[in-house]
Amino acid sequence: MHLETAQITAIGGRKTNQDALASAHEDGLSCFVVSDGTGGHQGGEVAAQLVTEGIIEKFRLEASFSARALRSYVDWAILKVAQNKRGNVKQANMSATMATVLIDQSNHSALWAHLGDTRIYMFRNGKIRTISKDHSQTQRLVDAGYVEYAQIRQQPQRSVLFAAIGAEGETSPEVTMEATQLQDGDAFLVCTDGFWEWVYEHEMEQSLALTHSSEAWLDEMSMIARHNIGASESSRDNFSAFTICVHGALAPR
Repeated sequence: MHLETAQITAIGGRKTNQDALASAHEDGLSCFVVSDGTGGHQGGEVAAQLVTEGIIEKFRLEASFSARALRSYVDWAILKVAQNKRGNVKQANMSATMATVLIDQSNHSALWAHLGDTRIYMFRNGKIRTISKDHSQTQRLVDAGYVEYAQIRQQPQRSVLFAAIGAEGETSPEVTMEATQLQDGDAFLVCTDGFWEWVYEHEMEQSLALTHSSEAWLDEMSMIARHNIGASESSRDNFSAFTICVHGALAPR
């Protein structure tokens, strides 16, 4: 099995880019991380970098495939952010969202974890199979039945989070406990809100069906995002994404 990947990170309409992404490959395992920093311009950039660097650092030191291992990578990033905040007044309020996917290429399986509103989408047979659930106030309204999920992008407080690394509170990072067996043609999109906010789920599926590579899929979605934001009066946030396409995995039974 092999993975075909593409990535993008851009400043959007902001003065600085507080997003970060990173990936690494060790002993047949691959780890992908995307993060979006908050807490002021300097703090947000630092937090996102600490999260991505921390997860990848721990992965490279102790590359293993299990939910426990993945949680240890995330916990290492939490520790690095907490240590950096201590005694640092300028960065006391910094935090960052996190989404990470761990893939075992030898055994054709995947695990993932997230906190905040940076999302993980998994696609099978060209359709979205799973979407990570945001740790946001708007998601709580959706869960309570006050807001339709289809309207989540239009909510004025959509970006208000109740959990992120550096501001976890009572909410722990969500880690999949059981690995998903991958099939040939499966795909992942891991992205910050500045990306998924401007590409609707049906557009993700349509662009995946129309393209034949991770790079082309990412390019097509980026074009859709530019078109959608051009029709609005909003300015775009930083945006970052990985597209990951799985080739040569087990065929479905």
